[in-house]
Order: sequence, then C-alpha cells, then structure tokens
Amino acid sequence: MSDAILRPRRSVLYMPGANERALEKAKSLPADALILDLEDAVAPDAKADARKRVAAAAASGEYGYREVTIRVNGPGTAWHADDLRAAAEAGPDAVVVPKVDSADTVREVERALEAAGAPDRTAIWAMVETPRAMLDARAVAAASERLTVLVMGTNDLAKELHAEHVPGRAPLLTGLSLALLAARDTGKAILDGVYNDVKNAEGFEAECVQGRQFGFDGKTLIHPSQVEPCNRAFAPSAEQIARAQKIIDAFDEATREGRGVVTVDGRMIENLHVEDARRILALAEAIAGR
Repeated sequence: MSDAILRPRRSVLYMPGANERALEKAKSLPADALILDLEDAVAPDAKADARKRVAAAAASGEYGYREVTIRVNGPGTAWHADDLRAAAEAGPDAVVVPKVDSADTVREVERALEAAGAPDRTAIWAMVETPRAMLDARAVAAASERLTVLVMGTNDLAKELHAEHVPGRAPLLTGLSLALLAARDTGKAILDGVYNDVKNAEGFEAECVQGRQFGFDGKTLIHPSQVEPCNRAFAPSAEQIARAQKIIDAFDEATREGRGVVTVDGRMIENLHVEDARRILALAEAIAGR
C-alpha cells in the first residue's frame, strides 16, 4: 500500500480562492484536504488577486493536518502558466490540474513546476473529466511519480457525454470504473466527484456510500455542510475495525501454530483478506491520529 492511498482523504473541500473569509474559515473545518480554487470559483477579472491570496494561504502553514492544494486554471487558458509558477513558489501539498486528457499534459505540468522551483513535496493531482481522459486514464495515472491522485470531474464528464444527473449515476459508471481501474493499477489514490444539491442530505449520503463501495478514497465537496457526513461515510466503521483486528489475530495465531487453514466466523481467511484488514486498520489509525 502506498502512502498516497493510506493518507486519509475522505473529505476534500473546494474553497473559492477569491474569498478571503472562506480561506480563513477553512482553517477550522474538519476536512481532510482543501482545494484552494483559482478556476471555476474565480471570475476572470479576479484571477490575479486570487492567485496571490491562494499562494499566500498555501504557504502560510496555518491549516494544520489538512492537506492544502491549489487548483490552477486548465492548460490552454491565459492563466495556466502564471498559476503554475505561483503554485510552485508557494509549495502546497499538491497542484490540482483540471482537464488532464493525456500523459503528455501531466509531463508538461511536471516540467513547468520543476522549472519554477516546486519542492519535491508538491504533488500533482490530475482531474479526469472528459471521455478521452476516461479512455486514457491509465496512461495519465502512470505518467509521473509526482502524480499521486486522480480527481473525478463528474460535472464536466456528464456534460461531455450529454448525460443527465440521475440517482445512482448510471450514465457515469463506465467512466468512474475506468478511472478507478487506472488508479488502482498504478498505485494512485482517487477521489469521487462533487454532489451538486447541497440541500439534499439524503441524496448526498447515498452517493458517498456508493463512492465508498466502488472503492474511492474520498469525495470532493462544494459546501462545508458536506464535510462531516462525508468523513463518516468514508471512515472504517467500528464493526469493520473490530472484524479486521479479529482476522489479523486469527491469522497470526494460525501462523504461530503452523496451521494452513484459518477461519473467522465460519469463513475461510486468505492472505487477501489479511491485507485488506491491515489496510483498514492503518486507515483507521491514520484518521485517529488527526
């Protein structure tokens, strides 16, 4: 298991880079990670000021345990190069790059960050949000060691597919699955896309559960009210933790006694179950350590 996967990223909240109060408020929210946004949440005439504000916030060291990232404007826009330079100098935990369709784009971003002096700790998070990105997701994920996380852009993906937003997300399931396969095959973390209806708590929680069951490490969020239910949904439950410990204890005991067959509650236990149990306990420990 890589550190990129074991680091808790249950809740990853977008914060508008042009809003000083929002950036201040983020210091007290229980989100695992923050995306300080220079793209969709910032009007064109506010981009320059927001860039300075976000860079200062990311470099401040005032966000505690929270992973702090900067979302730059996409490749091909008038602001992309300046955003990358500012982010590299600020040295956040990661730079979130929208509209990443190919491995070449990842490598171009990597070269630009390194040319601008980005520290080694600054990772790349690639947003995959187009049909082409879904079909080339593995190449994108494998393009660089600096790339540690794939971020689903489900609103843009639905738009590109001419799909409707429906409960259960049937039109998006193929894309979600392709991106998940790519992330797991390359040892990268992956975050689910946003849920747009901030007043629909029941629908939001259902989508969190679906994302967790699919295998996502967490979910990107658009409102602070979504943080706590998202944290609950993506954290191992008390029952999962107890069962994981039971599996490991039974396996260790059988190993000491030289027994080749292990059962827990009548079910055969194999190495894969033990590995999954260790992953659950490691994640629970990482969350408890916050």
